[in-house]
Amino acid sequence: MKLRLSLAASSNPRSWPIHDGSVQPDGIELVPSVVHPSEMFWRQLRFADFDISEMSYSSLLMITAQGDDRWVGLPIFTTRRFFHTGILVRRDSGIEKPEDLKGKRVGVPEFQQTSVLWSRGILEHEFGVKQTEMEFWMERVPDHSHAGATGLKPAEGVTIKQIPAETNIGEMMLDGRLDATLHYIVNPNLVDRSTADLWRHPDIRTLFPDPTAEGIRYYRKTGIYPVNHGMVIRRSIAEEHPWIALNIYKAFEKAHAIVETQRMEHVQYHLDAGLISPDSFEGLKVPVVKYGIRANRTGLETCAQYSHEQGLTPRLVALEECFAASTMEQ
Repeated sequence: MKLRLSLAASSNPRSWPIHDGSVQPDGIELVPSVVHPSEMFWRQLRFADFDISEMSYSSLLMITAQGDDRWVGLPIFTTRRFFHTGILVRRDSGIEKPEDLKGKRVGVPEFQQTSVLWSRGILEHEFGVKQTEMEFWMERVPDHSHAGATGLKPAEGVTIKQIPAETNIGEMMLDGRLDATLHYIVNPNLVDRSTADLWRHPDIRTLFPDPTAEGIRYYRKTGIYPVNHGMVIRRSIAEEHPWIALNIYKAFEKAHAIVETQRMEHVQYHLDAGLISPDSFEGLKVPVVKYGIRANRTGLETCAQYSHEQGLTPRLVALEECFAASTMEQ
């Protein structure tokens, strides 16, 4: 069976063995395309271009709650990050701590994207900053956005303004029309249009002076390494050929194991070279990135909770609704 696959391989080395063909699912021939995730999700939500692809977990929750059953999830989580640690602020905005975001003009490439869903949830639950206390400015225009494809309507009390097509988050951060941005994307694709390098601009800094320390603090407190993208397969294919879901999952697990072995070879090299301590080596031996529902249930359910709290989904969506039944025990 030949299936069209879309992955953002450049952002997830653990998928490289799938892309280069060194790992193939049993009984399936994958025809891969490398597509920027911003564009990929829009194309999938709007046009269903690929048989298998990465998908924003936030968007999967939303379309599932809406009754759009074209896609079924596979618990293969291709990207994750402590997104709130990457929030950028203007140095002259008066924002010194998360609580100072109240009343500020805040950019988002896409209001519903999983990265900013996580950031808003963490800002509220960790720092008491509610989404109704910020004024959001969204870069993507309705006909080229995930929100346009899913019919997003803001929850009561939430302000989302449209950034004019002739400008973007980067320009508005630099000229002071925005105080902060929860997420920032400059990679060329069909839906994003910012180009300025805010990370190295003297007028811009991260909200958290030490993003790594904040990520460690959050992880030690919650045990959550926030999931961003997962995988989906066309439901019609999965229902006609039920064996496909686990065969794909097993292939990604095999690719993951290959990359994990390579990671440990690098760790061993650094230990042997005296570049890391034995204590650090012991810590690095424990894989933080794992696939499957069991290893990620707390984070997935927390994200679903945030989605419902923020009005993206009208009810709490259960994991069993999102993922293939045969993968729920993985």
